[in-house]
Formats: sequence, C-alpha cells, structure tokens
Amino acid sequence: MDSSGKILQFDRNAAAVLARNPDDLCGAPFGDMIVGGADGALERLLAAVAAGRETSAMLAIETGEGTTHDAVITVHPMSGGDPDLSALAVIRVPVPLPDRFLDPAVIRRALLEDSLPRIGATLDLDQLARGLMDILVPHFCNAGGLLLLESLVAADESPEQPQDGSHVLRRMAVSFDDGDQAWDAAFPTGEVLTYPPGTPYVQCMDGGRPVLARLADEGAARIAEAWRRPPVAELLKGASMLLLPIIADGATLGFFVCTRSVAHRPFDAYDIDIGMEFASRAARFIESARRYGRERATALTLQRSLLPTDLSAPATVEVHHRYLPGGRLIEVGGDWYESIALPGGRVVLVVGDVAGHGVRAAVTMGRLRTAIHTLAGLDLPPAEALERLDLLMRTLGEREPHFATCAYVVYDAVSGRCEAASAGHLPPLMVLPGGEATYLDVPPAPPLGVGEGPIVSREFTVEDGALLVLYTDGLVENRSRDIDDGLARLRRTFGDGAAARPLEELCQAALDGVYDDQHRDDIAMLVARLRRIPADDHVTWDLPADPAAARRARGLIRDRLDRWGLGELSDSATLLASELVTNAIRHADGQITLRLVREEGLVLEVFDGTDGRPRIRRCEDGMAESGRGLHVVGRLARRWGVRRTGEGKAVWCELERL
Repeated sequence: MDSSGKILQFDRNAAAVLARNPDDLCGAPFGDMIVGGADGALERLLAAVAAGRETSAMLAIETGEGTTHDAVITVHPMSGGDPDLSALAVIRVPVPLPDRFLDPAVIRRALLEDSLPRIGATLDLDQLARGLMDILVPHFCNAGGLLLLESLVAADESPEQPQDGSHVLRRMAVSFDDGDQAWDAAFPTGEVLTYPPGTPYVQCMDGGRPVLARLADEGAARIAEAWRRPPVAELLKGASMLLLPIIADGATLGFFVCTRSVAHRPFDAYDIDIGMEFASRAARFIESARRYGRERATALTLQRSLLPTDLSAPATVEVHHRYLPGGRLIEVGGDWYESIALPGGRVVLVVGDVAGHGVRAAVTMGRLRTAIHTLAGLDLPPAEALERLDLLMRTLGEREPHFATCAYVVYDAVSGRCEAASAGHLPPLMVLPGGEATYLDVPPAPPLGVGEGPIVSREFTVEDGALLVLYTDGLVENRSRDIDDGLARLRRTFGDGAAARPLEELCQAALDGVYDDQHRDDIAMLVARLRRIPADDHVTWDLPADPAAARRARGLIRDRLDRWGLGELSDSATLLASELVTNAIRHADGQITLRLVREEGLVLEVFDGTDGRPRIRRCEDGMAESGRGLHVVGRLARRWGVRRTGEGKAVWCELERL
C-alpha cells in the first residue's frame, strides 16, 4: 500500500479472502476492509511506518463473502523504486474450521515450525505432554490423546509388561476442540489401562508403525461396549482415527491417538507423513524429559533420604530447622544440617554445603553426615572433627574432586559455653536475649578438601536464652543480590525482640522472599534457642587425688540422688562413681572433678588432668588385672565414653532414669 493506505499489490490469498472480484482490490483503500471503519487504527499503523517502525494490531476484517474475522495485521515499512510504495501489510486470518485440515502445507507449518520448537526445552513430562496435545489439537485433529508405557513414567518400580502381548499404558494428556467435557470423562488424564492383543493400539505398539482406521457406527459402539463407557460411541461415531507411534532409541514408548470428526477431511497418506514427522520430533523431547525426570526423582529421593528426619538436643535446647530444595533450575543440592545430643547436657549443631548439585553432591553429603555422626560419638572438639572431615574429603577427592563448607558448634547446657569452628562456611549468627544480633568471630579456614590450612575453634560464653543461627549461602546469596546485603537482611530479621519470638515464626521470616527465584540454590537452616540446665539439676565436686576420694564420691552421690528423688539409682551410681574416681586416682595426677547431671538420663562425669584414654584390656586367660572396672561400667551404664577437654579428659557414663 502507499502512504495513504491505498492497495498497490496483493497476493493470491489476499484476493481469495478479501474480495469477491480480485480486480476490486487494486487501488481500493485498505481501511474500507476494517469493520467499523478505520477508526484511526490504520492511521496509527501508517504513522508508525512513516517513522520507520514495524507494528502490529488486532483488527476485525471483513472478507469478500461478508463474514468478519479477527485478524492480526503487521505493517512493515518499505522503500523501493516506486515513490508511492510505503508499506507491506501481512494479514493473518484464522482458517475457517471446515477448511483447516485441507492444506498439508498449512498443517506442516503449524505442527513442525510454528509451535513445536517453542516447547522443546520443556523438561517436565506432564507439562510437555499437555503442550504437545495443544499443538495437535486444533492444527492436526479434533481430539486426541498421548499415551506412554506405564513402566517408563511410573514414579515407583512398576511391573513388567504382561506376557500375553497386551500393553499397560498411562494416558498423559487429552485435548479436544469442541468444548464437550465428555471427552475428559470418557478418557481421563492419568488413567492406566491395558490394551488387549489384536487391537489397533497394540498393532501400533508392536509394529512401531502408524495405524489408520475409520470408525463406523459399529466400530465406535464396539469400543464403547468393550470399555463399558457409553459416551465413547457418540464421541467416536464416524471418526477417522490415526495412531502415531512414539519411537526413541529403537523402542516404542507409546503413541499419539488422533481423531477427526465426520465434518472434516479424513486422514490420508499426506497426514501420516506429517504426523510421523511430528511424532519423531516429539519422541526426542519426550525421551529427554523422561530421562531428566527419572534422574531428578532419583537425586531428590536420595537427597531426602539422607537428610535427618528428626533432631536430638538436651531438654533445655529448642531446635528448629528448615530445608528448601533449589529453584526449578537448581533443585538437588548438597546442603545438610544436624543436631546431635551428647551426654552431659551437650549438643552438636552442624550445617554444611557440598559444592555442586545433583546426585554426586547428594552422595557426598550423605557420606559427610555419616562421618559427622561418628565424630560426634567420639566427642571430638569441633576443630578436630572438621580436620577429620577434611581428611575424608581429600580421600574422596582422589577419585572425584569435591569440596564442602561446614560450621560445627558444640554447646554445653551446663556451663553455658559454646565452642565453634568453621571450614570455609559463613559465620554463625548469635542473637542475644536483649535483641542484639552479631556474627560470631570464628577463625576462617579453607573449605573441606581444598588445601592445607589450620582449623581453629573459638569458645564463647552464651547468655541464657540466646539464639544461634546456622545457615547455608543459599539463604543470603543469589544471582541478583550481593552476599553482604543478604547477611545484613538476615541480621535485621533476627533484630529487636527476635529472641522472644517462636522459632517457627523466625524461620518463616528468614525464608520470606526466596521462594520465587528460579535460580535459587538450596537452603539449609538451623535455629537453636540455647538455655542452660537449671542449677538444681547438676552439681560439681572437686575431689583430692587420694584413695579416700572414692568413698567421699559415693557419699556425695547418694545424698544428691536422695534429694532428687532418684534413690533407686543410688547403688548403680555409687558403684560407677567409685570405679571412675578410682581409675582417675590411679592414672592421673592432681585434682579430680566429679559432675552429676540430671537430664533425660543421669550422667556421671569424672574430669582429670591426663589425656590418656582408658581401655578395657584382655589377656589370654580372661580379663587383665588392669581395666576390670571398665567392665563394670560397661555392664551397669546404658552407655559410656571418653572425651578430651582443655585440661585433660572426661570419662562419663549414663544411667537410664526409671
């Protein structure tokens, strides 16, 4: 058209659609074809062209037959030898329903060029199935469905296909263009069904070839009777049905079932060729989505099975945790958390992050969690525990390079002391009862498995009722936010009054704003309210290093247990105290400390100034003379152990309260 909107040239389609007589188009104002007049719309399009811009608009167009269609009109600026030439208008008018399956070129373009590439990146199998059916209907058929072998898409292990030649398939998606909800009722999405031998469906699966069938009234009625679904007879009455096999790596995964009603042209050889090309391309997308879904499900199952299902802590320590998998693009990670109660009112709090994502990160995380439990059972100090983990990571790295970060904290609810160490991890956040939130100054160390470097722990005295927050970097860092901003936001979240708020509410507040990030890393978070064991529930005595100390220890324990109402434990507790104190007198120098803690169990601890670990010894003829007391301890106590302290060691044992 020229600058005024007068038509200068047109193609065959324009002549066939817009005018009864093609000669009437040349020189006609284009605005006359817009229903209701141009109404300024054409002038706006031409003004954009004059400014050198391409523009589009949705306008109602009147055809040569007098019908009206909503059309998308795109106007492109043009320049050439003709001074009157101004613009090229491309008019997209929907094909009339009776004619939409007539032109194979239109069908091929709609199926293979316009729609299919847009959904090729979809990795969710259910979403992909719906997208594929939305392409087939309405561009290729009136109604259809996508069915895949149940053994390929089942979440759990599914039985093998029957031996009688039938096939068990799941209907992944159904689509139809007439708005009749009977299609959904007769062919429900998600249904698992068996097609018996001899049916066209089994022929398609077994042969891996398309199957074309024309369903007369009798054929549709037989299908309805076999499936015991009367509406099927009316839905498929006189329909043309085409089954398109979905083949990947030489195996038939399922098929598309496509039907056209009697009001449209039946399927023919051209349609089979176009449909098979569509099915071939769709098979690659389906296989990619299926494999991704299986690997993702495997990784998620592995990861979630390795995360702790419950957390243990002394009765006075309240612990809450949160774990969020990554965003849609980063879902399986290596973040983990632990809270492990230790004897004597102590607890180990750990949060770690294995670098990377996927199954490898989840497996490494599981190994580290297992090692953490072992090291916690050995009562190692935080720095030494992380050194052992570093050695494990280096051993694993000899085969597959790995590294991880970890924060390891031990809290003693009797003394109120907290010992923390970090290997490349973000600093713990301490929230005091008065509302002040500060990051603990824990000496930095390289991540586990990275390289040489000392790991040093630091001790802090914790106010009663303070909060300790351990977290991974996904909580404070992402692609659009600097980590310093994230750390400042976390400290504000645990600001004034936070120490008195419920931990559930604080966890939710800390996670607000991170759910919608598609690139978000996974997040592990551990929040503990640290309270000391009441003073009346523990007692400490200093004893001299002489034989009389054992007798004195027995008397002190008997009196204390009577005050606590635990007289039934006196005999066992005094015998255990006598053995442990005697052992300390024999092998240690200097003062001995005896501590009794009433918690879920009754814990008896003996501290001395040596670091030698007592061991049960055996000789060929039975027990050796030395070490017989530990046999008594092992028989009477529910559990016992040794841990190192800053001044030496502590030998402890625990009795179960009746």
